[in-house]
Amino acid sequence: MFCRVMNVINAIDYIEEHLSERLDLDMVASAVHYSKYYLHRTFTTSVGLTIHDYIQRRKLTEAAKLLVFSNKPIIEIALVAGYESQQAFTSIFKAMYKKSPNQYRREQEFYPLQLRFVLKKISINLETIPKLQKEITLATLLDISLWMDLVRLVIDGFPNLQEEEYVVQLKQCIIERRALILKSDNIAIGNMIFNQETGSIDFFGIHPQYRNSEIAHAFLEKVINDYLINTAVSITTFREGDKADTGQRKMLKELGFAEAELLMEFGYPTQKFVLSSEKGKDNE
Repeated sequence: MFCRVMNVINAIDYIEEHLSERLDLDMVASAVHYSKYYLHRTFTTSVGLTIHDYIQRRKLTEAAKLLVFSNKPIIEIALVAGYESQQAFTSIFKAMYKKSPNQYRREQEFYPLQLRFVLKKISINLETIPKLQKEITLATLLDISLWMDLVRLVIDGFPNLQEEEYVVQLKQCIIERRALILKSDNIAIGNMIFNQETGSIDFFGIHPQYRNSEIAHAFLEKVINDYLINTAVSITTFREGDKADTGQRKMLKELGFAEAELLMEFGYPTQKFVLSSEKGKDNE
C-alpha cells in the first residue's frame, strides 16, 4: 500500500502544481512516469475519484474562489478552468454547485467542491475488522484537529459545508456525546455524528483509502447497537443523477439504506434515506 500511496501523492503534487494548465490522464501519467492504466487504477482506488473528476472538481473549486474573491470576468475564469466558452463553464458549474457562476458571485459565499487531496501513509490491519466496532469511540475536543483533517478529505460528499460553522456544531456534538471517531496512528479513519432524538446520522465520513473495507459497516453497527437502539435510522445524501455525487448514494444502498422523500437542505436538493427493514431485523 505504501508504494501505491506514494505514486498517487506524486500525481496529486503534479496536478496541483499545474492546475491552471490543461491536464488529463495521459499528461499526468507521462509526467510522473507511470503507466496511465496503473495510475488510473491506483488513483481511483486511493482517492475515490478518477483523475479526470479530481482535476475537474479542483478547477471548479478554484474558479468558485475567483468568483468570490476576485473581479475577474467570468469568461476569463472559465478559460483558466479549462473551458473554451462561458456557456460550457456555466453548464458544468451549475451542475456541480446548483447555481450559476453569476448567482454564486452575487451571494459572495465561497465553499469548496474539492480541496487538495492529502493522502497519508497509513495502514491498518483489515484482519481486525470484527474488532473495529470496539475501537470506535466517542470523540473528544482533542480530536477536532484529526476530525477536520478527515472532513477536508471527504468534503466532496457534503455540499455547502462551511468549515467555521461546522466546527462550532462539531464541538457541541462532542459535548453532547454524539460524535464517534475511529483513529489509527494519530489519523482519523472514520467519523460520524448522530442524533438520538431524530434517529438521524448527520455526518458520516470514511477515509477514502478505506471506503472499500468494512469500516462503514462497523460504524453503522456501532451506532445502531449502542446509541440508536430500536430507532428508525435515517440519513440524507445527493439525489439520483447529481453530478456532484462521488459515490455517497451507492455506499448507503450497500449499507442497507432505502430511498425516501426528496428534500431541500440549505438550498441544496437532497434525498432522505432510511435503514431498510431487512437491515433492522439483522440487528435485533
